[in-house]
Amino acid sequence: MKGFLIGLAVVILLIVISTVSIYNGLVSKHETITAKWAQVENQLQRRNDLIPNLVNTVKGYAAHEKTVLEDVTNARSQWAKAGSVDEKVRAASNLDAALGRLLLVAENYPTLKADQTFLRLMDELSGTENRIAVERMRYNDAVRDYNITVRRFPGNVIAGIFGYKVAPEYFTAEEKAKAVPEVKF
Repeated sequence: MKGFLIGLAVVILLIVISTVSIYNGLVSKHETITAKWAQVENQLQRRNDLIPNLVNTVKGYAAHEKTVLEDVTNARSQWAKAGSVDEKVRAASNLDAALGRLLLVAENYPTLKADQTFLRLMDELSGTENRIAVERMRYNDAVRDYNITVRRFPGNVIAGIFGYKVAPEYFTAEEKAKAVPEVKF
């Protein structure tokens, strides 16, 4: 009888230790997602801060491309107004598409492409776009890792008990952002 009680105590202790370990892993992974998203937002904000300078530079050369410039400005303001992660993802995708159209317009102005201010801004924007891509990838990796833990047994049981749910969808480009923009004069 004494052996049975010792065995039962060991099993209960192992269950408690496993539960605590899984719970702590969930908390860590959830916080990692939050931190990775903050990095994505930092890079998106950096891009958002560069855009007015880029638009003003292009304006001087391409005054009649008003709709493209307005699209960039509107997409930028959508991102600033977005509250949730999903809204920010959507707004960032819209901004990606609008910037693509702006860059196509810039291609049609050889003197603009030679302007030092424009070149500097384009280098900054290019570097920022690369940083955004890296941070999106890291965010997606953190979401994947967390979601695997939340959905696998026994993590799904512990997650359910403590109210952890599958994280929001991955950061992907919207269909309209994947299309090559067409510039017509």
